[in-house]
This record gives sequence, C-alpha cells and structure tokens, in this order.
Amino acid sequence: MKKNRIIILSLFILSLISIFIGISSGSADIGLSELWIIFATDIHSEYSNVVFELRLPRVFTAFAVGGLLAVSGVLMQVLLRNPLAEPYILGSSGGAAVAALLAMSFGLGSIWIDVSAFSGSLLATLLVFGIASRSADWGPTRLLLTGVVLASGFSAITTLILALSSEQTVRGMLFWMMGDLSFAYYPEHLIYLLITITISTIFLSRYFDILSRGEIQASIVGIEVHFFRLLIFSITALATALSVTAVGVIGFVGLVVPHTVRLLIGSKHKYVIPASALLGGVLLVISDTIARTVLAPRQLPVGALTALIGVPLFILLMRKSLARGQLR
Repeated sequence: MKKNRIIILSLFILSLISIFIGISSGSADIGLSELWIIFATDIHSEYSNVVFELRLPRVFTAFAVGGLLAVSGVLMQVLLRNPLAEPYILGSSGGAAVAALLAMSFGLGSIWIDVSAFSGSLLATLLVFGIASRSADWGPTRLLLTGVVLASGFSAITTLILALSSEQTVRGMLFWMMGDLSFAYYPEHLIYLLITITISTIFLSRYFDILSRGEIQASIVGIEVHFFRLLIFSITALATALSVTAVGVIGFVGLVVPHTVRLLIGSKHKYVIPASALLGGVLLVISDTIARTVLAPRQLPVGALTALIGVPLFILLMRKSLARGQLR
C-alpha cells in the first residue's frame, strides 16, 4: 500500500512538471525566471497575456479532459467487465461528431457547435441505454454490442457528412474529429468535474472492486447492481460528453491509461482511480504540447498523437497482461 501511495505522489509531481512544460513551451519558450515574475509578482511581463489567455487555459483543459477520459475508462471497464472498454465504446463520441459536423455544415457559430456536440453526445448515450435496457436482463454484453453497433452507424453518417461538405469546412471538421485544443479557453467546469468525479468514485471504490468480479457476486453481498450500473453509465456519459464538447474526439486515453495504472499498482480502485486521473492528465498535456510545438507555428491534431502513442503502448501492455494471465 505504501508503494501505491508513493506512485500516486510521483504521478502528482509528474503532473506539475507536465503543466510547467506545457505553459513554458510554444512558439516562444518561457523560462522559469519569467514564469516566476508572471505568477509571483505584480510586474506585467510581455508574456503575461500569452500565459494567462492562451497557454494556461489550454494546459488545464488538456489535463482535465485527459483525467476525465482516463477515469471514464476505468469505470467503463468496471461496467462492461471488459479490459478493452473505453469511453467512446458507447457511441457518445459518434453522436457528438454527427451533431457538431451538422452544425458546422450549416455555418453555425462555435457556441452552437459546442451545444450541438454536447446534445448529440448525451442523446447517443441515452439511446444506447434505452435500447439496451428494453430487456429486463440487460447486461454488459448487451450494452457493449448496442454501443458498437450505434458507433458504426454514427461513423457512416459522419463519413457521409464529410463527403457532402464544402472544401472550406472539411479541414476544420477533420481537426475537430481528431481532437483540437486551439479553442480551449474555459477549463474551470472541466477541472471541477474531474475533482468531483475522482473524489466521489474513490469513496465508492470498494463497490467497484466487487462489481468488477461479476454481478452475481455483487448481488450476493447485497450491492444494488442496477443502481451502480446506471450510476457508472451516467458518470461516464457526462464526462465523455463534456470532453468531446471541449476538445473534440480524442481516443486511446481511456484505454491505455487504466491498463498502465493497473500494471503499476494493481486493481484496487481506490488507487487506480486517482492514479488514472493524474496519468491521463499528464498524457494529454504532453501530447498537446508536442502537437503545438513539433512543427510550430503549425499545429497537429492532438488525437492523432494520442493514437500514435497509444497503439504501440497498448500492444506492449497487452503483451505484458497476457504474459501475466490478466487478459484472456
């Protein structure tokens, strides 16, 4: 247990380091002394506006979204009892993509695009839940299959919208679909949501430990399985919807991070949840920093980088899990 606390503390320190790197790196690098002047004194620096209006909101948004996706991945794997589950398995990202792309096609403003993405994501998750729960014996397999089928349908609609859109709007659509933090200016609600979800799920972690072993065992010890299933579903739907609304579609964070954390500290959710929140935030902050600096002043879609990092890392983690007998 002491080892797990040390790992979580190390991840917290790594989070601070990644935030510092994200704030200081860019088309104009800002040194430690300059940052000290900006944050610790009343002296107005030439970089103050860059830090407070551009980089700080973007870095905090990336950290919050990465943490939300990672925690959602942990909860999805509890809900579906499937180590390959991740937030977008329920089709919420597909619903958000379809709604947002339709708003872009009609030339609506950024506010309406955000509202459309949020509404589409929630409607998609509600649709999955409604279809899956029509039967009294609905369970993880039924929910998983429903999400996969609807996600495929949303993907087909998305392709059709892109094919019918004008050349002027396709680039913006593609960037949004691959994750784009260029317009991440208001991270406060995401940070508050991440803190709230992380703390509340830590308090419920012992129930998640039992649920992950199977619903029959959970029912035997008196856990209300349907209530916790609905609770987990609602939390992941809200977190995914707000994440997609803020930065677009970013994959692999909710898949890779929980696996990495479980290999480091085991399967106790009171440690897995906070560690995943921290590591998810670090991963997305570092990915976004690379995306906006490697070819500066041009920016790469951060979702493409998380995929490039996530695919080989997941293959490596899967091989280790198979070697340990943790993945069958």
